[in-house]
Amino acid sequence: MLDNASAELLWFLVGLVLLVSELALPGFVIIFFGFGAWITALLVGFGLLPTFNAQLLVFLISSILCLVVFRRKGKRLFEGKVSRILSPETSMDDVRGQRAVVLQAITPGAPGGRVEFHGTPWSAEADVAIPAGQMVEITSQDNLTLHVKPLS
Repeated sequence: MLDNASAELLWFLVGLVLLVSELALPGFVIIFFGFGAWITALLVGFGLLPTFNAQLLVFLISSILCLVVFRRKGKRLFEGKVSRILSPETSMDDVRGQRAVVLQAITPGAPGGRVEFHGTPWSAEADVAIPAGQMVEITSQDNLTLHVKPLS
């Protein structure tokens, strides 16, 4: 059987492998089992879990508890925010006539103009100068650049 120092190191390394695995595997689940392994390593380090069965039980309970309590909050944190979502019948190809807000002033013939459309910043071009903060109408889309005009 492993002594406490070896068991603590083993649980720490298992947790590290699980945390790193989360980077390669989608789902935002494995990270909580890594946290459970680290909680187990911490308790083993304090001498509170002398048997492997106790360590395994704490690992499972703490992992599942972390998963249930923190997954929803963590997933929202990493997903980001969207101000509006396109309806299912709307395609990004149908942006003509929609409105956006100018984030960085648009100057004709110069790069750097930016607008916010559906919560996402886009490069923008216009035939006239448009200051930041103004609402614009989208006239067309060319790849990742929106062509806009001031609202009349």
